[in-house]
Amino acid sequence: MTPVEDLRARERRAEDGGGADRLRKQHAAGKLTARERIDLLFDPGTFEEVDKLVTHRCRDFGMEAQVFPGDGVITGHGRVHGRVVYAFAQDFTVFGGSLSETNAAKICKVMDMAVRNGCPVIGLNDSGGARIQEGVVSLGGYADIFLRNTMASGVVPQISAIMGPCAGGAVYSPAITDFTIMVKDTSYMFVTGPDVIRTVTHEDVTKDALGGAMTHNAISGVAHFAVADDRECLLLIRELLSFMPGNNLDEAPRLVTEDATDREDESLDALVPVSPNQPYDMLDVIHTVADEGYFLEVHEHYAKNILVGFARLGGRPVGIVANQPAHLAGTLDIDASVKGARFVRFCDAFNIPLVTFEDVPGFLPGTVQEYGGIIRHGAKLLYAFAEATVPKVTVITRKAYGGAYCVMASKHLRTDFNYAWPTAEIAVMGAEGAVNILYKREIERADDPAAMRAERVAEFRRKFANPYVAAEKGYVDEVILPRTTRRKLIQVLAALEGKRETLPRKKHGNIPL
Repeated sequence: MTPVEDLRARERRAEDGGGADRLRKQHAAGKLTARERIDLLFDPGTFEEVDKLVTHRCRDFGMEAQVFPGDGVITGHGRVHGRVVYAFAQDFTVFGGSLSETNAAKICKVMDMAVRNGCPVIGLNDSGGARIQEGVVSLGGYADIFLRNTMASGVVPQISAIMGPCAGGAVYSPAITDFTIMVKDTSYMFVTGPDVIRTVTHEDVTKDALGGAMTHNAISGVAHFAVADDRECLLLIRELLSFMPGNNLDEAPRLVTEDATDREDESLDALVPVSPNQPYDMLDVIHTVADEGYFLEVHEHYAKNILVGFARLGGRPVGIVANQPAHLAGTLDIDASVKGARFVRFCDAFNIPLVTFEDVPGFLPGTVQEYGGIIRHGAKLLYAFAEATVPKVTVITRKAYGGAYCVMASKHLRTDFNYAWPTAEIAVMGAEGAVNILYKREIERADDPAAMRAERVAEFRRKFANPYVAAEKGYVDEVILPRTTRRKLIQVLAALEGKRETLPRKKHGNIPL
């Protein structure tokens, strides 16, 4: 065999993974192979593999007879929408995708290269966990990866796809990354599996109920997206990357849009109901205002009382944060506060402007929230908005009450432009609640308490539950017709393109975690 033939033979062995039988089992489980996933993720013909011929170093437990080039993970770089991206894909057909010393070294190498070159990192996770035969060195490999996830945070975007098992210590790498996508029915994440839980706590739970895609999308909030299959997962990663810059020094890519920047929609003028207690769908506002009506919602199934996600305005990517009056009246609770804060900090880290649509009656009351630490968790959202130095624009559509008014990117948190619709109500609390406090004795003494209460409520609304008092004080820059919202947002974002704002010198702040 010539040297060239030897090389080609070794490369073919690496490309065969764990062999034909294991590849068939992967397909039978409804999953693509690691190489098929890489091919779908990257622009055709652009992927360049690194460390294709690396093998493990373990010589115990008969491992010297089981050697596979690549050692169960594919690493390298390619292009997504023409931009360089680094990735690793765990190969479940080789030792169950388990992490070895050399396996971890390969992953760490591409992560280091990504940070040095200012490129996103994508992790396609499909692994049984640490390779037991290697003992502590495999655990050390996880720690090496966790360190790099932490050092890369806020420097380059990191996206994790859970496309099979991800258990034990392995879950902490995706937990540090910016976005986590899970595939329904074939993926799961948990620190401790059902068997151990059954033994220790006597709880009987399935893998899917414990750590499946919808569990982590709707209940725990660990995952940001749930998709039907591997193909949808990889297409979603490509779509997410289209809204992000390659690193924290670049600007997000812009797209040419045929949607007119001065487009107006009269339907917005009548969107907010006359009754302050009647709900409406804030998604209608976002879809109407955004380019082509497109909104990529993040954390769709979790904390539905707040909406976060990506859209474009005039071709420029923006991060959207919006109260959702159609769910829990748009109140802020623990989950909504944490969801919003994390998204705001991502956008701020990667130079993506923030647009906030506000309709918030306050924080959700109750002992569950207070005992759960709503003060601390609500402060996270406040901290995130106050800390953010990217362009910030807020539109108050209806209610902006109490402390929640302050938290939702108010003028006092260094927001650049604050607009209000004529339907906006900016006050310490709602008219009924305020009247019950301010005029309690007067109403009790009145001959007709109901009539007196109605009179005082109307008076309060006329004096305070409108945007004009705030506008007079400069807390609202302009009261605008709802139909002009898109045009106004695009204009001010263009005016803010050169924004430069710095924070006081410090090692880092102490966000109330």
